[in-house]
Amino acid sequence: MGKRESYEPGTFCWVDLTTTDAEGAKAFYGDLFGWEFRDEIPGGVYAMRHGDAVGAIDQQDEHTAHWNNYVSVTSAEETAARAKQLGARILEESFDVVGFGRLAVFADPAGALLCVWEPRAHIGAGRVNEVGCMGWNELQTRDAEAAGDFYGGLFGWEIEPIKEDGRLVYTTIKNAGNQNGGFMPMTEQHSDTPSFWLPYFTVSSRDNAIEKARGLGGTVLAGPLDLPSGKIAVLGDPQGAAFAVFEGETDE
Repeated sequence: MGKRESYEPGTFCWVDLTTTDAEGAKAFYGDLFGWEFRDEIPGGVYAMRHGDAVGAIDQQDEHTAHWNNYVSVTSAEETAARAKQLGARILEESFDVVGFGRLAVFADPAGALLCVWEPRAHIGAGRVNEVGCMGWNELQTRDAEAAGDFYGGLFGWEIEPIKEDGRLVYTTIKNAGNQNGGFMPMTEQHSDTPSFWLPYFTVSSRDNAIEKARGLGGTVLAGPLDLPSGKIAVLGDPQGAAFAVFEGETDE
């Protein structure tokens, strides 16, 4: 379950952490998710589970700590050009990453940062949807309809709004017929925070993950929340990077 050899274009395939304290982040996430680490990338480390890379940690002192989310594409250059046509701001034009693949970075029209990855030697995560691995990617947005127009036009995602009593409560996205994340409406608690992508990691127990994260210097940013699909909470690591944990059934 969860082993990956390739990704359909338009699928979330990778996450990495930009942080001001890589050693502190390794200690936090290593204890929280059971990650081991391998020094195989310039300026950072791979996070490993069962021998497979599931993410990475990268030290960059000039940036605030945050998680980056990656979507697999056939051409980073063409995707970035299309994103620009649709109103995105290009932050990094497409460039080669030491033979592993080709990367481009943009901010969508609402300001959410997203990376697109053209795979070569590195497809992305070798394992997903398992304990300690990426299982979901979610856009926090104030305008789900506009986000759906942008990302549907960029990746061909199928956008499926979920409403309760006529009110939009969530939006799921599908890529090539498979679940591929969602959009969460932002609330007043976000204040003036720009729209952003949030990675979810699967855990065996959400409540244990919350307790352990607090003991390691992390914080609870939202939740805990019980949903029909499972139990979630949004956490912050000691350097301030936000991520979510999920306890429940996952797709293959």
